[in-house]
Amino acid sequence: MLPTPTYMAARERLRHGAAQLRLPVHAHELPGHRGAQGEALGMDTVLCGPADADRLVVVTSGVHGVEGLCGSAVQAALLHDPDLQDRLHQGRVALLLVHAVNPHGFSYQRRVNEDGVDLNRNFLDFSQPLPANAGYAALHGLLLPPQWPPGPDNRAALDGQADWLRTTMRGQASHADGLFFTGLRPAWSNTTLRAVLREQGRARHRISWIDIHSGLGPFGHGEKIFAGRGQPGELERARACWGADVFSPQQGQSVSQALQGTAASAIYDECAGATVDCMALEFGTVPAADMLDALRADHWLALHPDAAPALAAQVRHAMFNAFCSENPLWQGMVLGQARTAVVQAVAALAA
Repeated sequence: MLPTPTYMAARERLRHGAAQLRLPVHAHELPGHRGAQGEALGMDTVLCGPADADRLVVVTSGVHGVEGLCGSAVQAALLHDPDLQDRLHQGRVALLLVHAVNPHGFSYQRRVNEDGVDLNRNFLDFSQPLPANAGYAALHGLLLPPQWPPGPDNRAALDGQADWLRTTMRGQASHADGLFFTGLRPAWSNTTLRAVLREQGRARHRISWIDIHSGLGPFGHGEKIFAGRGQPGELERARACWGADVFSPQQGQSVSQALQGTAASAIYDECAGATVDCMALEFGTVPAADMLDALRADHWLALHPDAAPALAAQVRHAMFNAFCSENPLWQGMVLGQARTAVVQAVAALAA
C-alpha cells in the first residue's frame, strides 16, 4: 500500500477501501478553503468492527498535514487487512480511523494548517496564559532569513545558539509567521477532532490511540512515543500493550521532547470516563537538521510566494522527502510496524 502523491487521491483511496467493507465514511468538511487541486477538504472518519464495542482503538493521520502521506497509507492498508478485521469482530473491539486531521496541510503538503498553526501544539487551554518560549525570538530571524537558501554564516549563527533545535521545536505563541506556532485560539481541526472523540469515544470503557507521525528518528524506524499525561501506571500500561520500547519524552528517552498542547491530550477531556493508552508512532526519514531545514524553507516560501518556480519546486520536493520516502524499503517498514502496533492494541483490549 504505497503513499499516494496527493491528498485527493488519498481521500479517494480511503473511501474506496471503506466501500469494499460496506462501511460509511463520515466527512467533516473544512469551511472556506479549497485544496491544492481545487478540491474540497475534510477530516474523514471510518469505524470498523462492532460499532457497539466498549473498547476502541483510534488511529489518526495527518495531524501534521504532509505527514498524512505516511499515515493515510497505513490507514488504507488496515482497511485492506481481512485478518485484522476478523480480530476486531472476534475480540469485540472497534477501530476508528481519523483520516487527515489537518486536511489543508495534507493537500498543500505543509506541516501547518490553513492558519500557519502547528496542530500538535494547539490543544491548549486558551483561557490561560500560553506557554512561553523566550528563546524563540532570538532565533526567528535566523530561522527565516531574507534569502533562501541561506549562506554558511546563517548556519554558523544558528549553531552558535545553545540548544537551538530543541528551543525551536518546543512551540511558540509569539510569531504567527514562525515555526511551530501554537495559534492563539483552537483551530478548526482541534474543535472537529474533539467532536469526533466525544461522539465515538465517550461511551467506551477502554481506548487505545495511535497517532501516526513522520520526520524524526532513524530511517524507517517507528519510535513508540508515550503520549499520555504521565499519571501513575500510564507508562507501564502502554509498555504492557506495545512493548518496553515505548519511550517517554518526559524522561528524556525519546527523539521527541515533552510538549504542551498535543492532539492526544484532547482525549482526556472528551472521553474522561475511559481508561486511555496513547502513543505517537514516529517514523524516521532524514536527519533532524535536514527536516528542520525543509520546514524553514517551506515557511520561507509561504512568506515569498513570488519565489522562482524552480526554487519553489525544490522546496516542495524537500518537504515531501522530509516526511515521506519513496524508498520501498522505508514504505514496507512503516506498514509492517504500524500494523504490529494496531494488532497489539486490539489484542490488549480484547484480553
